[in-house]
Amino acid sequence: MDAKQYTTEAALYFSKAANSHSKSLNFRRFEHASEAIRFAVEELTPKALAGCSLEVDEEHFFGREIRPLYDSEDYPLRRR
Repeated sequence: MDAKQYTTEAALYFSKAANSHSKSLNFRRFEHASEAIRFAVEELTPKALAGCSLEVDEEHFFGREIRPLYDSEDYPLRRR
């Protein structure tokens, strides 16, 4: 992801259910990809993060691909 994409609208698909048998999937749209990334890394459990999907400009990032976006020098928001 390039620095400009952090300000692009994003969609995040995730499950917060503790029961792994649950097929319930949550969808949340964010005005900026950086906000979706922050939510995924800071608010979801590690298990939920591993199973989530982020869509930015028709590009998809899955589970373990999201944390490096948060750790990137290009990430514009303050980290916890």
